[in-house]
Amino acid sequence: MKIFRAVAFIALIMPSALSAQDSMPGMQMEKKEQQTAPQPCVETMPGMVMCPKESSAKTDSGMQMNSGMKELMDNMSPQTFLQQIRHHVSSGTSAEPDSTPAPMLMTMKGPWMLMAHGNVFLTEEQQTSPRGGDKLFSTNWLMFMGERMWGPGQLTLRTMFSLEPATITGRRYPLLFQQGETAFGVPIVDGQHPHDFLMEIAALYDLKLGEKTLLSFYAAAMGDPALGPTAYPHRQSAAENPVGTLGHHQEDSTHIAADVLTMGLTHGIVRVEASGFHGREPDEFRWDVNYGKIDSWSTRITLQPGKNWSGQYSYGHIVSPESLYPTENQTRMTASAMYNRPFKDGNWASTVLWGRTLSQTDQSKLNSYLLESTLRFKTRNYISTRLENAGRTNELLNGENPLPPGFHEEPIGHVQAYTFGYDRDIDLLPHVRSAVGAQVTTYGVPQILQPIYGSRPVGFNVFLRFRPFSGKER
Repeated sequence: MKIFRAVAFIALIMPSALSAQDSMPGMQMEKKEQQTAPQPCVETMPGMVMCPKESSAKTDSGMQMNSGMKELMDNMSPQTFLQQIRHHVSSGTSAEPDSTPAPMLMTMKGPWMLMAHGNVFLTEEQQTSPRGGDKLFSTNWLMFMGERMWGPGQLTLRTMFSLEPATITGRRYPLLFQQGETAFGVPIVDGQHPHDFLMEIAALYDLKLGEKTLLSFYAAAMGDPALGPTAYPHRQSAAENPVGTLGHHQEDSTHIAADVLTMGLTHGIVRVEASGFHGREPDEFRWDVNYGKIDSWSTRITLQPGKNWSGQYSYGHIVSPESLYPTENQTRMTASAMYNRPFKDGNWASTVLWGRTLSQTDQSKLNSYLLESTLRFKTRNYISTRLENAGRTNELLNGENPLPPGFHEEPIGHVQAYTFGYDRDIDLLPHVRSAVGAQVTTYGVPQILQPIYGSRPVGFNVFLRFRPFSGKER
């Protein structure tokens, strides 16, 4: 396993380093030599140039554009479910609607298509509740990918990093009513933990078995098994929201798991996947790499009935996910539907999501529900909302204190959170979508929690957002 990690890490870092050297404004492919062509080269998509074969145009390594390279380019603007899968810009092996935009930097290096994308927020958060907090912090992630045709199929190497262990002090940022993580034996309550520095290191291989059939493999030292929808940091419907969801631990908390193996089969509009992974969630040491035996499993079915629609149902058995309850195993079910609609100078992305976690120890269960939407209009403007109804437990009553002897966690009710935000792109850096924005969140509090939190707590944040893009695409 250590050898696998070392080899995979080197394989992923090398294409990323080459991408940093070769990416220039506009991200067009440099040509060391080009013969006189009877037809001009054309821009097939933002930041990418394609030349007719007769022109003998070559990439920077002297290789002529072939059908394999064109196939990689076609995946960048997916028109079918198979192309969306091979695009590989979502978390793990999850899928969003085919029409979902994915701003990124990209270039060609010989047979490799190299890409970089991410999201960075700098946020000032303030909350009114006695349990609330004020903090300046940054949530962020950066993903680097290299794709090429290899043998009969497509090879993708992907790695993702987050600097949140450095940009979120105290191992949390304020998020009222959040729970589900621990640090040094104490629950993290009313706060969201930072992501690990190494969020993903993975290799993917896609093999076409026919015009409408695709067999896919995913191996990750750290990665995202087939359980839940696209995780909230990567969903287009959540792209303008700098903080986590209250239902994270019922919906998509396995998006950073150790030692993940996934196999998927796609035919037409249907995809079926199965994963094995290590169930324990990452510990409080966010700079290291977690590992463990494959002891948990999940399965997921995804449907893409049209370019603008995607839905999934998943089921998983998770062994000992929480360090505070090491003998407790969980089962998780999720179901979601996504809708994305591009239009002139804008885009509308929405997600409806249900997640349920069931304790195998006492059969107690928590359900969480989410409706999330982001509307981009007139190119630079964004309106976003997130509406949640999340089941909570009596850990909230105990706060961030050591659990008393004999403590038994059990559900105590649901909390509602209503978030609305607006942000606008501004020009600060080339090939970076920079935006300034604000959000407000109000809460519905169950009676048992009102003496602690108050009856009408409010959260407010202002933020700067940065996101890379190439070519003319904003």
